[in-house]
Amino acid sequence: MRRLSVLFCVIAFAVLFVSTSQAAPEADKPVAGTGADPKADQQTGKEEKAAPKSHKSHRRHDKDKKKKEAAAAKAKAESAKATADSAKPANDSVKPVEPAAKPEEKKAEVKPAEKAAEKSEVAKPEEKKADAKPAEKPADKPVVAQPAEKPVIKPVGVKAPVEKPTKKQVVQLTLKGEYPEGATAPGLFGELQPSLAALIQRIDAAAADKDVAAVWLKIDGLAVGRAKIFELRAAIARLRKANKPVYAELTTAEGSQYLLASACEHVVMPPSGMLIIPGVRAEVTFYKGLLDKLGLQFDALQMGKYKGAAEPYTRNAMSKPLRESFDALVDDTYEDLVATLAADRHMTNYQVKQLLDQGLFSAAAAQKSGLIDEVLYADQLQDAIKKTLKVDIVDVVTNYKKKRIDTDFSGFGGMMKLVELFMGGKPSESAGKKEKIAVVYAVGPIMEGKSASDMFGNSSLGSSTVVAAIKKAADDPRVAAIVLRIDSPGGSATASDLIWRETVRLHKPIIASMGDVAGSGGYYIAMGAKKIIAAPGTLTGSIGVIGGKLVTRGLYDKLGMNTEVISRGVNSGSLSSNQPFTPNERKAWTELLQETYKQFVGKAAQGRKMPFDKLEELAQGRVYTGRMAKNIGLVDELGTLEDAILAAKTAAGLKADADVDLMVLPEARSFFEQLFGDPSAATDLDSLLPEWFQIARQTKMLRQLLSERVLLWMPYGVQLK
Repeated sequence: MRRLSVLFCVIAFAVLFVSTSQAAPEADKPVAGTGADPKADQQTGKEEKAAPKSHKSHRRHDKDKKKKEAAAAKAKAESAKATADSAKPANDSVKPVEPAAKPEEKKAEVKPAEKAAEKSEVAKPEEKKADAKPAEKPADKPVVAQPAEKPVIKPVGVKAPVEKPTKKQVVQLTLKGEYPEGATAPGLFGELQPSLAALIQRIDAAAADKDVAAVWLKIDGLAVGRAKIFELRAAIARLRKANKPVYAELTTAEGSQYLLASACEHVVMPPSGMLIIPGVRAEVTFYKGLLDKLGLQFDALQMGKYKGAAEPYTRNAMSKPLRESFDALVDDTYEDLVATLAADRHMTNYQVKQLLDQGLFSAAAAQKSGLIDEVLYADQLQDAIKKTLKVDIVDVVTNYKKKRIDTDFSGFGGMMKLVELFMGGKPSESAGKKEKIAVVYAVGPIMEGKSASDMFGNSSLGSSTVVAAIKKAADDPRVAAIVLRIDSPGGSATASDLIWRETVRLHKPIIASMGDVAGSGGYYIAMGAKKIIAAPGTLTGSIGVIGGKLVTRGLYDKLGMNTEVISRGVNSGSLSSNQPFTPNERKAWTELLQETYKQFVGKAAQGRKMPFDKLEELAQGRVYTGRMAKNIGLVDELGTLEDAILAAKTAAGLKADADVDLMVLPEARSFFEQLFGDPSAATDLDSLLPEWFQIARQTKMLRQLLSERVLLWMPYGVQLK
């Protein structure tokens, strides 16, 4: 018993010592049995009553120990949380600091993450009483209180702002028809058949327009010569230089249409499309057999070995010199075509020649061979453009820079508007002080008198009209220089000489610019220019002379008609259509033609600064392309009308980038001035009966030309087929 009593005393003393040492730091907390916590006191009292007297003191100490430990942990957690809340840095989502909880409120347990934050960010605070204020940071690191930010509350039902879709403008131009040279006719008919210059102005405007992101060319039924193709290709090059992507859409395309499309960055075609590029072909139709059946005869004389202008009416096939001339033309045209396509499509000349020998391609075959880029429908092309431009929407503008026509013709005012549309209006003269470059158009077969046009689409170049236009430009003090734009196969020798005379007597510089054709008389009127600029495919030269007459006696015999003649003079029948030339008449005509030919060669030699003999060797009525003519010195440069205008500025002493006004002459005639003479009046009938209209045009032109006694004429052209 003694040993047990001693052991019991030792254990009681140890327990008392341990309990006292653990509870000492927490003396400020309520302790069971002290009255601070009534519930704990009651529970303790109950336990004390229930325990035996001998163990009452030891049990009370154990219970006190556990209660104190729980109370200390609880108080520590509350104090640590309050301290952490007050010490958080002010950031995007600072929350207001919560006051210390009242003693009776229960606090949630501190999460491990929060404890970690307390250890790393906040120094361990002193333990506080239950009614203490939130802990403050140490004095050496004062914290300025940050105003609490109000939480952002989004209105219920309001959607977030939607991003505006990106959009860019794409200009779509449809290329079809002939696009004649010269001033655009005023009024309604000028809009129906725009000129080549008007089309190029729209393309250049798109190149300079910052709002235009790309250009889409729909090439459909384009019928222009190689020089016009060259002008349009140059305009496309200016677009590409301005960083504007150019897309070409083809359906069924032939040589000239594809030659234009290949200048674009992207060439597309629908799956059902066809590409026909069989090369270059020259065709000459001979009418002698028809004339023989009709009893007609063309009695012709010619000066120049290669001057075969009369051969279609005097022979059934080509003469050897004419075939030699045509062989050279076709060879040069073919080589130019091959080189151009090879450069455009990044092929070798050999590859292009192989493809031209194949000639016919479906859309898929054309893509596989590298002649087009993609097989797409129009809507798919629009999506492709959208993707290339990296936008959501493309605004396709089809009437870019076209004059809008007011179609409200109601009332008296409407009637006046309609009359104005038909009559057209003269373009107002610029009243500025800028200098001008005059562009004088010489288009069509050259005749004496005034220029004319008719319902068949024929237009003639009248010497009186062109001379008056040159004089008007020369008399204008603001005109610094003149560009003579020529698209003519020639015609009357006398009319050609009158125009040439006006060019050489000018005191202002004049530059000649050649279009599709500038041969014979067309070359004659260019010889007085300071500089001659031609397109690579221009047909020029043909320095020679022909003369003759159409004899109708055989036709009269077939019809039962008879003509009686009474004459005086050996050569009185020179102009008669009743009989061919007599030997004396032929001799007289030959001498006249020889003199005209010498004048032609002499003036050409003077203009080109060549010896007469050398130029006569180049003449002989031979036709050259622009490339060939430049190589032999008949033209100075290869270029476009734009290049000719730049050359005119330089010749006038102006800077190349000088801002000038263009003065276009002769002025276009209105509907009432020509009364069915506008080429657009024949558009519908021409499309229905193209071959008959072509024959009608040639017949009327031939009749007009044959009314002239001596001709400087080149009545043929080369087409890509």
